[in-house]
Amino acid sequence: MAMTSVAAAALCLAAAILLSSQACSAGDNSEKTVPGLVTDRPTAGRFVQLGDQWMVPYVVTIPDTDVTFLMQPIPGGEYLMGSPDSDPNHQSDETPQRRFRVEPFWMAECEVTWDQYKLFMMLYRSFKEFQSLNLRQVNEHNRLDAITAPTPLYEPDFTFEYGDDPRQPAVTMTQYAARQFSKWMTAVTGGQYRLPTEAEWEYACRAGSDTAWHFGDDLSRLEEFAWFSENSGGQGARLVRQKQPNPWGLFDMHGNVAEWVIDGYGPYAAADQPLSAASDWVRTDQTDPRVVRGGSWEFPGARCRSAARLPSDDRAWKQYDPNLPKSPWWYTTDPARGVGFRLVRPARIIDRESIEDFWKIDSEDLQFDVEDRLSEGRGVLGLVDRDLPMAIRNLAK
Repeated sequence: MAMTSVAAAALCLAAAILLSSQACSAGDNSEKTVPGLVTDRPTAGRFVQLGDQWMVPYVVTIPDTDVTFLMQPIPGGEYLMGSPDSDPNHQSDETPQRRFRVEPFWMAECEVTWDQYKLFMMLYRSFKEFQSLNLRQVNEHNRLDAITAPTPLYEPDFTFEYGDDPRQPAVTMTQYAARQFSKWMTAVTGGQYRLPTEAEWEYACRAGSDTAWHFGDDLSRLEEFAWFSENSGGQGARLVRQKQPNPWGLFDMHGNVAEWVIDGYGPYAAADQPLSAASDWVRTDQTDPRVVRGGSWEFPGARCRSAARLPSDDRAWKQYDPNLPKSPWWYTTDPARGVGFRLVRPARIIDRESIEDFWKIDSEDLQFDVEDRLSEGRGVLGLVDRDLPMAIRNLAK
């Protein structure tokens, strides 16, 4: 599984179609300066060459707040995804191994935390106020730029039993809710944010390695990098950044909380040619199973390997939700308290139709659940754009 660098020609192509060269609605990045991209070679720190420019770490500030998070540059390359057949610990759905081409992207250094996610949760109240005042109304012409905000937690004592410190990873959200969060972040910041594909996630987790964990095959070293069942004490997710990062500056890729990726879950299919990590992901029209990666604080170390996978189970994970239909935004049953997500931002933007694949409702059952909540007033739809933070601020006047 040797890692190779992206060819110079591919880098130049990616650079030619960077975020600065074009814009996408709900993700307009029209500023001349692209966050995370510099024209002078850095003299220190992490950086990734992209043609005649360099990708560097950069800080995202959620508009109208002091909440920030760091994005790390991830180099392009090729790798084999999955566990080798010779690995006695591999799961049957981690083979056959498949080769992927990966274009450069940025990835959040840690999972989305409660200080970030609670801002997203607060949109519910703001959208309700807009609705009551007939402001920023959603109609057939602008519905594409709208999202649903998660309803208030039915049972916060469950979700927050192990704490809701601003530096703890946010948990118990559905993949749909995570998708809506990424669409909101895109709209208010101008960057094109989304969930990673499964191939992108494993590539970033491995950070150039071909071993069980990014640091090697020695399970005894895992506690240097991860919270998992053997060292978490059953105390739930810990604050992010408490363990060592992987070589690409990413914390908690193994353990702490498992992370949503965009793919539907199923055994890997064989592929004769290298696949594209950004576009050859598994689409599905079923609510579940979807893929969760990385393992969590309640999983043994062997299930926190780079290749380890977990299928979502919508019915079981919402077992204690008394609503009918059950919430499209929240889970109520473990292992959901060990499930969160992190964002990526590709170096190459894609068109609006393609990015919608990462945000839209793609299941008839989910569509029914969301529409039922909206029709009964138990959900709310609101527009997300660069003007949203100011519009929320004006509500308080």
